[in-house]
Amino acid sequence: MDSKTVNSRRDQVQLLDVREDDEWSAGRIDGATHIPLSQLPARLGELDRDRTVVTVCRSGGRAGKAAELLGGSGWTAEVMDGGMTAWAKAGLPVTTPEGAPGHVA
Repeated sequence: MDSKTVNSRRDQVQLLDVREDDEWSAGRIDGATHIPLSQLPARLGELDRDRTVVTVCRSGGRAGKAAELLGGSGWTAEVMDGGMTAWAKAGLPVTTPEGAPGHVA
């Protein structure tokens, strides 16, 4: 799913950012849930099984692994094409957890 489609459907899907803490702190999509990929198997219960999960990382590799894990565990999951890099290139907002302007790390 491309970043503009994800942005237009944010009220219908749950965004899952699987990047590491330092990447999340530098810049994120407002409203996304942050669970680093390495922690995802132990934290699946934090996600709503009834809503499609759109996975996000810097460029798509880790998000693909997360979507595969989720799909194999019963969730409907898609990858945001191009990750945070594509989101930022599309001119969509990237903020820090405190709400200040952020950047993709």
